[in-house]
Amino acid sequence: MPLNNRIAGLGPEIAEWRQTIHANPEMGFEEHATSALVAEKLAAWGIEVHRNIAGTGVVGVLRNGSSSRSIALRADMDCLPMTEETGLPHASKTPGKMHACGHDGHTAMLLGAAKYLAETRNFDGTVNFLFQPAEEGGGGGRVMMEEGVFDRFPTDSVYGIHNDPSLAVGEISIVAGPILAAADTMTFNIRGLGGHAARPHQAIDPVVVGSNLVVALQHLVSRRVDPLDSAVLSLCMFHAGSASNVIPETAEIKGTLRTLKAETRAAMERHIKRIAASIADAFEAEIEVVWKAGYPVTVNHAAETELAAQAAAKVFAEGGIIRKRPPIMGAEDFSYMLEKRPGAFVKLGQKGPDGKGGVPVHHPKYDFNDEAAPYGVAFFAALVEQELPR
Repeated sequence: MPLNNRIAGLGPEIAEWRQTIHANPEMGFEEHATSALVAEKLAAWGIEVHRNIAGTGVVGVLRNGSSSRSIALRADMDCLPMTEETGLPHASKTPGKMHACGHDGHTAMLLGAAKYLAETRNFDGTVNFLFQPAEEGGGGGRVMMEEGVFDRFPTDSVYGIHNDPSLAVGEISIVAGPILAAADTMTFNIRGLGGHAARPHQAIDPVVVGSNLVVALQHLVSRRVDPLDSAVLSLCMFHAGSASNVIPETAEIKGTLRTLKAETRAAMERHIKRIAASIADAFEAEIEVVWKAGYPVTVNHAAETELAAQAAAKVFAEGGIIRKRPPIMGAEDFSYMLEKRPGAFVKLGQKGPDGKGGVPVHHPKYDFNDEAAPYGVAFFAALVEQELPR
């Protein structure tokens, strides 16, 4: 399905914004240059600008007509602590920082939608453009909700886009219900009794304690979670000791839990803490469990998912709209916004026929495919014009 000529014509400009942001990546709550660029563009198009939202976030407000109806569109702005290996002309200029998840593309697409809507004004109501900081673990979406963004900028519904390198340019995934997992992190601080490696009977070895803990926890998913449900428990860090002939006093294990149901999430936390206490008792050691609740499950609302699909039908060919797809166990802090307002989070294809844009996110050779951006802009515009009709 051909794109609106006006939106297609924005492609080179959107790519320029995107590549500028990509070359100058900023970590969560440090997006000063990115937010300044966003604010400057919005103001130039006559959009009301509000800065310092959740620290470095920006909200643009565009009103037209007399209707009290409103809609919010969201993009994230932060990068990842990675070293880029693309070798592209617009590669990161900052060592150890990289836009490896496409937030540069998300920001550029929302800017494109803002420019288009500010020029055409083919809607009646208010559009709130949410440029969010710190999605990559910082919880910028949560901070925005804690600051009452939807009260300060009244919003009936909220929508977001994430790029998807597994889908082709011209495809979009719009699925109701749970689409992304909750993600919690845990730290096990183990204290035993240090000693000489030749006299283990006089020590309480935290390495042995931790090893038993790891093995015991790995049985939880297979034996305590319904096979038709989903949970992923990964213990990814195990630190102990400093010499080959010394039994250490302490050990530390860190991991993550991903779930799709609130009841499974709560049950797994309970089981994990119970097993840790039992292992500690069995070995006469101490295990402190430090639990950090992360992003909740991202759940698309049924009615708004259908509305998103109707808008997508104005942009994408029939075969390009994917309505059934299993959830993935990654996490997203757009989930906090969907807990406050009805809406939907969609996945936009970015893989070209030549493979461009097909590198997975969080990979050092990833780069957002600028050819996908006009489709995201067109989707946002169609959604606004559909939900705020003149």
